Amino acid sequence: MKARTLAAILAAAIAFSATASRAAEYRIDPGHSFVQFRISHLGFSWMIGVFDKISGSFAFDPAAGPGGQKISVEIDTASIDSGHAERDKHLRSPDFLNVRKFPRATFVSTGYEGNANGGTMNGNLTLMGVTKPIAIAVKKTGEGNDPWGGYRTGFEGSVTLSRKAFGAGRSLGPASDTVHFFLSIEGIRK
Repeated sequence: MKARTLAAILAAAIAFSATASRAAEYRIDPGHSFVQFRISHLGFSWMIGVFDKISGSFAFDPAAGPGGQKISVEIDTASIDSGHAERDKHLRSPDFLNVRKFPRATFVSTGYEGNANGGTMNGNLTLMGVTKPIAIAVKKTGEGNDPWGGYRTGFEGSVTLSRKAFGAGRSLGPASDTVHFFLSIEGIRK
């Protein structure tokens, strides 16, 4: 009887350990995460750039289903880099992102629909003092042990937004209102 009880306790502990090892809080690795954007330049060509200073955290718990997934991200708006210093200076100015007044953009999730491999992350984006709900299509790109003794999980996502909806800069014509974003987020388990 005691042997069966001990075996049951050990089996439960192993099952809990396997579940707990997959359920985790992660710190976003700023050196391996970025937000890339693409916008039409007056309808003639594409301007591509990146916000390369981001921070935050996320929870990834496949066993918990959609309720176990969440994320909070902060983007340093002054970290915009389009590969052209004068243009970046203009993009940081009050004509566009007004980074002195609005130094950060944030995204805080409100819910997730999907499975452990991908789905839709819903949440609130705050940009230039305006908060609006958005939905980001996401998918897991990988997870596992890193060479330094840590455990990492990575995701990518995409969303298309209207600059006008957030008051982000002067009008450059209808082709330049839509901005396409690609996100690459890598987290280190805490």
